Amino acid sequence: MFGERPGHTLQTTALVNEAYLRLVNSRQVNWQNRAHFFAISAQLMRRILVDSARARGDQKRGGGIPKVTLDEALVGPQEKGQDLVALDDALKALSEVDPRKSRVVELRFFGGLGVEETAEVLNVHPNTVLRDWRLAKMWLKREMSKEEPQR
Repeated sequence: MFGERPGHTLQTTALVNEAYLRLVNSRQVNWQNRAHFFAISAQLMRRILVDSARARGDQKRGGGIPKVTLDEALVGPQEKGQDLVALDDALKALSEVDPRKSRVVELRFFGGLGVEETAEVLNVHPNTVLRDWRLAKMWLKREMSKEEPQR
């Protein structure tokens, strides 16, 4: 949220409030532990942000807005007007190839979790998270930089 364009309609408090309301209204979730809570929260925030971007009419890989960069400063992305729709599409494609790498990106980028917290949520070693993170960023960068097919 830190790097969103000026005048962005979805503020940080609104995102947290919306996620909270969805969590509270979700009676089917059988909370297992703190890690499970963070995993579900990251997924909800991803959905809310992507739904907001789609509602604004952002086009897949276009609309004149810059692409999302997946650098180490994930807690506060620095670019304005990020293409969350393209990132969401790329993450869906990645989840078909490697679900764990997709979850690492979701937890770190959308959930704001660190390496240790992500490792706890996924029940893997922190080195595995770092390796998955590095490979997922390269895969997503390649996927998101592909030219859109001519129509």
